[in-house]
Amino acid sequence: MRPFTLLLVLFVTVPLVEIYVLVAVGSHIGALATVALVVLTAVTGVALLRLQGLATLNRVQQALEQGELPARPMLEGLLLLVAGALLLTPGFVTDAVGFALLVPAVRRSLARHLLDGGWLRPGPPPPPVGGPRTLEGEYRREDD
Repeated sequence: MRPFTLLLVLFVTVPLVEIYVLVAVGSHIGALATVALVVLTAVTGVALLRLQGLATLNRVQQALEQGELPARPMLEGLLLLVAGALLLTPGFVTDAVGFALLVPAVRRSLARHLLDGGWLRPGPPPPPVGGPRTLEGEYRREDD
């Protein structure tokens, strides 16, 4: 599926699923309790996100101090950013995905899959189009 089509499907499907779940939960526990639960999950998620984010920042700094490329910790930081956005979005489905990304084992596994699966590896550079080219060879000055 093309990325644009996937995003379009997500932007239409996720809000519809969230509305359905919110209405279903609200009919069982009441509207006020549902709103309170959504706010509670957001506040709890942000608190957990802060702790996880600081730990990830420490891992990035340690990798840099050791002279290593901190690709995996940086990707985990990006996944934490996505988790934060999902936790601040009202709804239970996005909260569930956001909380799942706060679990270190889930986040590390997803980061490993994205890096090792080639999703985020750059491919070979494209060939130059009409621009200057670098030619390799040896030279010798003739004027001396």
